[in-house]
Amino acid sequence: PVPSISWKRSDGNPLAKKIEHNKTKGVLEIPDVQQEDEGSYECIAGNTRGRNIARGQLFVYALPEWDKKIQNAFLSLYDSLFWECKAKGKPSPSYTWLKNGQPLMSEERIQIENGTLIIPMLNMSDSGLYQCVAENKYDTIYANAELRVI
Repeated sequence: PVPSISWKRSDGNPLAKKIEHNKTKGVLEIPDVQQEDEGSYECIAGNTRGRNIARGQLFVYALPEWDKKIQNAFLSLYDSLFWECKAKGKPSPSYTWLKNGQPLMSEERIQIENGTLIIPMLNMSDSGLYQCVAENKYDTIYANAELRVI
């Protein structure tokens, strides 16, 4: 006999209300996939002769997206600069910094840790266009800001 088909999450959580499934064709459709949709799903087919289960794993990945961007700063000589940028994404983005298009590295005067750039005592040569770069394997995004030391 033609089997009846049902779907469930392997972790025991109920299927989200937005999920549509066609019992005759065995199709499970998840519109507007979100992080919480990630997990294991089971398709159960059964009739009077028995039942069979097919399992699948859904992974949800996301491009980087800014939570916090750097803003232009106009500071005095010897002031300190603290810039922080944050991005979300899956896998979590990694950060790099550029000054006037060139890679910026931690050194004696400049502290870089992930999305944070700190220059404790500014001098005139610190003026320029800075970029915080967030990237994962799906995309790269840039936040730009000018630092002008007066």
